[in-house]
Parts: sequence; structure tokens; C-alpha cells
Amino acid sequence: MSGDLPDYFFRVRENGAMVFRVDNGNRQRRIEMDQIAVVNIRNGEIRPHGDRTLSDRDLDRIKAWMQERIELLAHRDIDDILRAIDYMNQTAQWVQSRATDEQLDAVTDDLLLAMHDLRSVLVRKKADRLMKAKGAD
Repeated sequence: MSGDLPDYFFRVRENGAMVFRVDNGNRQRRIEMDQIAVVNIRNGEIRPHGDRTLSDRDLDRIKAWMQERIELLAHRDIDDILRAIDYMNQTAQWVQSRATDEQLDAVTDDLLLAMHDLRSVLVRKKADRLMKAKGAD
């Protein structure tokens, strides 16, 4: 098992990760993780941990992880929105077929305000895109 471990481990945090170099080749056959850096994917910053100097191999692997993470988070954003569309459809069906008057009283105003806000933003963004496209022609 320990022979299959990666050379680096990324402990994910809200805006990046702590980067560890994994060592499983010691005599005690223990896995040791040595923190080498902290990364911030929002601003692209890679800070060596302590007095460390990162090797080109370290930097290449960290940059590759950062790119993979950015792509994963972008994919998750779209997946969350597609799920929200499903929830909206399920909510409409619930309202249509199963909701009681008391349940509707509890959620109607919040749902209407959220939907109005979303609609306003979507209409404004679509208008902006159409104006840009018209200006590009």
C-alpha cells in the first residue's frame, strides 16, 4: 500500500491548500508528511513553509494541482447550478401537488423574493451580453 502513495499531499482549505511532501521510504515504514508550502488559488500565491526553498519539481506539481483544483471548482459550480434548476422544478411540483397552506405561507415570500432577485440578475446579464455582441458586429 505505502508504495502507491503520491509524492505530495494537498490538504484542501477554503481558498487553497497546505502542501505536504510524503515520505514513506524510511526505516520504520511510517508515512511522514512534511509541510512544504501553503497555496492560495484565488490569487495564485505559493508560499514556502518556514525557511524552505521549493524545487522546480515542487513548484511544477503545485502549479499542476492548482490548475486541476480551479477546473474542479468551476465544474462543481456548474453542477451546483444545474442541481438548483432541478430543485426549482421539484419545488414547483411540490407546490402544485403536495404543499399545504401552512407550508406555502412559510416559504412563499422568501421564494418569490429569491426568484425575483435571480430573474433581475439574469435579465441584466443577458442584456449586457446582447449589447456586447451587438457592439462586436
